[in-house]
Amino acid sequence: MAKASLEKKPFDVATMFDDVGEKYDLTNTILSFGQDRYWRRRTRERLNLQPGEKVLDLAAGTAVSTVELAKSGAWSVACDFSQGMLAAGRDRDVPKVVGDGMHLPFADDTFDAVTISYGLRNIHDHEAALREMARVTRPGGRLTVNEFSTPVVPVFGTVYKEYLMRLLPAIARLVSSNPAAYEYLAESIRAWPDQEGLASVINANGWTGCGWQNLTFGIVAMHSAVKPG
Repeated sequence: MAKASLEKKPFDVATMFDDVGEKYDLTNTILSFGQDRYWRRRTRERLNLQPGEKVLDLAAGTAVSTVELAKSGAWSVACDFSQGMLAAGRDRDVPKVVGDGMHLPFADDTFDAVTISYGLRNIHDHEAALREMARVTRPGGRLTVNEFSTPVVPVFGTVYKEYLMRLLPAIARLVSSNPAAYEYLAESIRAWPDQEGLASVINANGWTGCGWQNLTFGIVAMHSAVKPG
């Protein structure tokens, strides 16, 4: 498998996630020390979804994040490029659509809100994906992007980088169905923009007013913006 870079080949990424689907949720919970549940809840709260609203969960994987969004009463749709990931969440009772983030299979102004968690960096052209998310969101609609980011405590940041490059792949070899995928993910996290850099990219691609909240010392940053109305 090729070393990671931000020049992703869509077929390679989809195949990689097809291979990890069955154990994906368990692996993420172990690797995040259980923080993944907290991060999903914070995303739902940040979007402030109301009953009857429509929300798109892009790069939804096994749809565990979509189920969390649906707790709000909003109509929540899981969309992912990987059929294998969606199939692994077959028992989760939310709508599921196979779709490319750069060419979403939805009409303009369909959703009140859209979110993507830990998937934007895996899309071949993440700026095109941000514009597509804006296209399918109504004017005034909300965006929340969760991504691994740059820890804000220097000493902790050093420990985190060592975890990414050494301990994470070792744990993945024990619990994941495709350990090489997690080596790719660790490398892609290190290559990703910091909080301010990602906010600038979001604001330049169909959204406005982007700010962020750091979660777990900045391991994750939750970026939020609105579509100009």
